[in-house]
Amino acid sequence: MLRALAVDDEEPALAELLYLLRSDPRITRAEGATDATDALRRITRALDAGPDGDDGIDVVFLDIHMAGLTGLDVAKLLARFARPPLIVFVTAHEGFAVQAFDLKAVDYVLKPVRRERLAEAVRRVRDQAVTAREPRTADLPQGPAAAPAPGPVQSSAGQIPVELGGVTRFIPIDSIAHVEAQGDYARLHTAEGSHLVRIPLSTLEERWASRGFVRIHRSHLVALDRIDELRLDGGATTVRVGSAELAVSRRHARQLRELLVRRAHG
Repeated sequence: MLRALAVDDEEPALAELLYLLRSDPRITRAEGATDATDALRRITRALDAGPDGDDGIDVVFLDIHMAGLTGLDVAKLLARFARPPLIVFVTAHEGFAVQAFDLKAVDYVLKPVRRERLAEAVRRVRDQAVTAREPRTADLPQGPAAAPAPGPVQSSAGQIPVELGGVTRFIPIDSIAHVEAQGDYARLHTAEGSHLVRIPLSTLEERWASRGFVRIHRSHLVALDRIDELRLDGGATTVRVGSAELAVSRRHARQLRELLVRRAHG
């Protein structure tokens, strides 16, 4: 059972979020705060009382744009504590996802908040809270090697889930022309637009090699059959993929040329 604090300086939005949280049977208590200062005061009191105290808080649902300190500011302050509550950002803005996950957020929920999407965020919080309470592997009796933890979800039909406007969509991998690294995340570029996913580029390179995706640069993965043009100019190599022109690093240039020649003759 989870104890939640919701923080939003817009009272109607806060009331709606609290209603949804209190409707979830996994939430044993949900309280609200309308500004970051009040939220930090409550969180500090909860941390001082310890995890089993009456004022305990397991998860904070944080708006980002608030008067005074923002939700990101609050998350940075909480990161200084030894055992801070888990954080879920609830915001109307897509552009802060990378910063949010860099701050170890469990989830990033877009407004208007849908009941089903919030329920998924609560599930992720619960799963992470349970994992944090489990004994360390070194303290457990040693048995057969455990199976590796599953990576980000990818359907067997050749799709990858992305979130857009609070809705999870399944994008066909074959519709992706190229992928751009953004820290530990990747931006998928399709003809319709781009989508940010929480998967490192190196993971996609390994998983999608059989689908014809090749690494051309430390920051770029490209679908080989989407390359329209290869250019050599003064020792620099670039490729054109639709309207995008992407640099090819020296270490990948030769292999890329060989693959394109093989494709042309194959």
